Amino acid sequence: MRLVIALGGNAMTAPDGSATPQAQREAVEAAAPAIADLAAAGHELVLTHGNGPQVGNLLVKNELAAHVVPPVPLDWCGAQTQGTIGALLLDALDAALAQRGSDRRVCAVVTRTLVDGSDAGFTHPSKPIGRYLPQEQAAVLVAHGQTWQDRGDRGWRRVVASPEPLEVLDAPAVAALLAAGFVVVAAGGGGIPTLRRTDPVTGAIRWTGVEAVIDKDLSAAVLARALAADLLVIATDVDHAVLGFGTPDARPLGRVTVTELRGHAADGAFASGSMAPKVDAVCRFVEATGRRAAITSLGAIAGAVAGTAGTVVVPAG
Repeated sequence: MRLVIALGGNAMTAPDGSATPQAQREAVEAAAPAIADLAAAGHELVLTHGNGPQVGNLLVKNELAAHVVPPVPLDWCGAQTQGTIGALLLDALDAALAQRGSDRRVCAVVTRTLVDGSDAGFTHPSKPIGRYLPQEQAAVLVAHGQTWQDRGDRGWRRVVASPEPLEVLDAPAVAALLAAGFVVVAAGGGGIPTLRRTDPVTGAIRWTGVEAVIDKDLSAAVLARALAADLLVIATDVDHAVLGFGTPDARPLGRVTVTELRGHAADGAFASGSMAPKVDAVCRFVEATGRRAAITSLGAIAGAVAGTAGTVVVPAG
């Protein structure tokens, strides 16, 4: 099978969410065996990953050094984290595959994702990122063109656009690498937000990175469609999507139709900042392709591929 697996933050950081270099290395090494098992079994694999804590670290560096050097643009932060997390995944997966006697190789692709410059998020940025700062420190960054909002007693916080992912521009490169037998790491952090611009004089197309963040799970669904994947798996820190999460009536969802899952989402069953985007991503993939998708933990990925574990989403009817 051709699989696209979106690795959640738990695969990139320590259990407490810390993102020290050692914690990231250990987390990736812990995630590698389950992925290597699938690759050694002959599946074609594409991995995407989150990058929130890593970009957060880079933003702190921007803030601390803003009075000395200009802040690095947010799209550059995304590209940098694709490189560093990609390198960690290469090392961990190469080692895990070698332990299984597999000669499959792994590669990481710096990946851009097309967004629309007229997306409402650019005129009304609302996605909070990074830490809170006192007004005087935020003012330095506002002077560099960033948008910050007063959040009351907690201080000021940066807000950016979070536009819809339209197309993973480097999907053809990913497809070529899959055909050559590679396990591919791509579209990390949702991809580098990129605009298509047309030169008014020559008519030539230019691609330009833009300050924004893209939901990684929605981008994974776009990439999975472009690659004609057989299955999209959203790997997170729980075995299932859960109705009534955190209540005495909590009920894990097993096999469910996309229509049923959309109904639960419309009823507000899933938290907007955590499970809701994952539910939306798997529903989009199933609705567009008529194929399966799953939400589950890293340890249950093999069962999700077999259709026996996790929340497995199937077409209506």
